[in-house]
Amino acid sequence: MEKKKKRRGDRRDGVRVRGLDAMHVFTPYLLPNRADNEAFVNESVDLTALNAFLEEKNAAGIEYKYTIFHAVTAAIAKTVYQRPKLNRFIQGRRLYERNELLLAFVAKRIFSDDGDEALLLVNCDGDTTIDTLHDTICSRVTKSRKEGSVDDTTKIMNKLAGLPRFVLRFIVWVLNILEYHDLLPDFLRYADPYHSSVFISNLGSIKLNAGYHHLTNWGTNSLFLVVGEKHMETITNPDGTTRVAEVLPLGITLDERIADGYYYAKSVKLFKYLLEHPHLLDIPAREIVEMEQKQAAVH
Repeated sequence: MEKKKKRRGDRRDGVRVRGLDAMHVFTPYLLPNRADNEAFVNESVDLTALNAFLEEKNAAGIEYKYTIFHAVTAAIAKTVYQRPKLNRFIQGRRLYERNELLLAFVAKRIFSDDGDEALLLVNCDGDTTIDTLHDTICSRVTKSRKEGSVDDTTKIMNKLAGLPRFVLRFIVWVLNILEYHDLLPDFLRYADPYHSSVFISNLGSIKLNAGYHHLTNWGTNSLFLVVGEKHMETITNPDGTTRVAEVLPLGITLDERIADGYYYAKSVKLFKYLLEHPHLLDIPAREIVEMEQKQAAVH
């Protein structure tokens, strides 16, 4: 995100949103818990154009193929960059706009019941495209799957896991106090997916459908995205005719306190539009997409 000059009242990870109306000032006091303020959206994306786009991307026989997950991450990064209220969070009873655009996801090292999971965070900016995300994600996932490679979050948890319960409760209590006052060490914040802009769960990779996933009161994450398993479905065209096509189910959970319903609806519409017009993912995130003009040109 574009860097802003720090002012009194800002956090290290975000700029305080000022000039709020009275309702939004009082909301964090009346409704203090993120997990109690969830709005859930179910969407289904027609994959016809995206499948053709990915086939073209992979035609050269590259080592690591472009996948639907790469397209989803590129689309959500572009959406959040262009709809910056999605990158807000409430902490310490105040509303902030995050300084960075961070995507977090879980990578299974081995596809088995006992296989460990690695937590990965990817930083995006105005130059982010599907190509830059593809290269970064493939590199990070490959590294995490190497024997003995452990992410920073897991390293920290491994060190603390053997402590007595009362000690762990005290540590978590202290961490929450530090978080409230913006004193949490950076090495913890930047190793924790619950301090990301968007936490993405790719359930389609393990053959599960998209569904609701809760937010947490810990951290600053205000948007959770679940990607389900693609499947065939009957689609109704604008003229009333129907066709059968492959679709991708998506589940989006949002903190409703950071923006209003109209803003969310327009943001979800943009996210879906990008996936159904995937050539736009080749364009840097900062370049504005005008959906209405492009739709008019198609018709």
